[in-house]
Amino acid sequence: MRPPVSVPGRPFTCLRCLVQTPRQGPAASTRYRPRKPQTTPRASYHSTRALLQDQPHPTTPEHQQPAPLPQTTTAPKASLDLKHIRQNPDLYAQNCRERNYPAAASYPARINDLFAQWQAKQREARRMRERGNLLRGQLANRGRASRDDPDEKAAITFRSMSREQLLEETRKIKADLAAIEEAESSLAAEMQRLALAIPNLTSDVTPRGDEPLVLSYINDHPEPGPAVSDRVWRSHVHIGAELGILDFAAASSTSGWGWYFLLDEAAQLEQALVSYALAAATRAGWRQVSPPSMVYSHIAGACGFQPRDAHGETQIYAISQAADDTARGKPELSLAGTAEIPLAGMKADTILDEPDLPLKRVAASRCYRAEAGARGNETKGLYRVHEFTKVELFAWTPPEHDAASDMFDEMIDLQTELLGSLGLHCRVLEMPTADLGASAVRKCDIEAFFPSRRDRNDGWGEVTSASICTDYQTRRLATRLKLAGGKLVYPWTVNGTALAVPRVLAAILENGWDESEMAVTIPEVLRPWMDGREKIGPKRRC
Repeated sequence: MRPPVSVPGRPFTCLRCLVQTPRQGPAASTRYRPRKPQTTPRASYHSTRALLQDQPHPTTPEHQQPAPLPQTTTAPKASLDLKHIRQNPDLYAQNCRERNYPAAASYPARINDLFAQWQAKQREARRMRERGNLLRGQLANRGRASRDDPDEKAAITFRSMSREQLLEETRKIKADLAAIEEAESSLAAEMQRLALAIPNLTSDVTPRGDEPLVLSYINDHPEPGPAVSDRVWRSHVHIGAELGILDFAAASSTSGWGWYFLLDEAAQLEQALVSYALAAATRAGWRQVSPPSMVYSHIAGACGFQPRDAHGETQIYAISQAADDTARGKPELSLAGTAEIPLAGMKADTILDEPDLPLKRVAASRCYRAEAGARGNETKGLYRVHEFTKVELFAWTPPEHDAASDMFDEMIDLQTELLGSLGLHCRVLEMPTADLGASAVRKCDIEAFFPSRRDRNDGWGEVTSASICTDYQTRRLATRLKLAGGKLVYPWTVNGTALAVPRVLAAILENGWDESEMAVTIPEVLRPWMDGREKIGPKRRC
């Protein structure tokens, strides 16, 4: 096994040493220092900065989804850059098509049409107000001639009208003006609704289409040659049943498809993975948070997650409300699909101070995914489940490409070292436009090799991801940043998975399985949390 590789320009410290070394104040966070861009990326280590090109400042917008959830009085007020959309409709339309959101591709042009209608209503309202001012002036100065009326024709007409006629005309203008203002509000709300449904702009380094770009590999492939191996590969489902540490049958009775029981060493291994990832992140300067698992649905929507997708299928679990609560406008609640949502919501309606950035948070939480339409042979076992434990990284940075990219690289470096130290063979991918969610301007996934999945995607399966979201989330959550001069701007957010525990656990079982011993080798770095045990073997259970 090849150990995690170091990055030129800074000393290499293995992750186990990093975890076990006591933190010594601020110096502990210097493990991940910003590094200068390199002209030629190397395959032996992860370097995304060399691939990052200059690009225009991306302004945000949201997902190709149904209309956003109704905003309650407690919801942060979104502030979108509608001007940038109006000035660049072709850019946004093409971006929607590239990201496989065809319905949203028509929204930029529609926003321009609505804006023209809104401007016409504004002009009409201005004329109405001027006419109302003339009427009020005529009523106040009845019998006096005015030589400086801007609309001489209207002034002459009004001078010939009786007081009752003037009052009736005033009431008519007031009613017409209210109707115009209502139409203005409706047009503005529709522009906002469409803008919220447009995905973020895309980084220049993101491959267009649906094919990812391989950036680097982690550890040697356990079976690099094309020849059929004489080693017997087995699925983690079979391994878990053989060792008596996974129980899907009992879960199907209690909860249904997509749920599971972890028993004995598997349950202990889950906690070991969480503890290991948290220890590594904490010693690298990330502040631990224990977040809630339930969030307001409008917070999830502001982060780019919706209870239902464009086809009406459930993606995250919405909590049903009593009719009285709905009538009172009580905000709808959802189960968090990832700790990214409550972490981002921590700073909703908040002003951050520039010296405090970057803010780095790490959280272990239970995550809930409906995974509608995902059932099938490919998703048996722990690979795609409804509830799982995940360790999530989340950060706020200054609204600058260099700052966000440094944080992005730091996340992927930590992911690389965690997975590499677990002995897993992985590859780091620059994900294409078709795979980006609503909020991400750029995304990298790390896929691990699963022996049981060799007939699907050559055995590769996603275990972590990291995304730069620019100001997509902060604009929707009203999270602002006060610069040194007092100016308020929107900070950028970066998020990444430190460890998606069930998938990593499944990869450890499959890659550590020894058919001759009927046992799984526990990665050395996890043994301190496994009572020093080296292997998981069969034993009689009831």
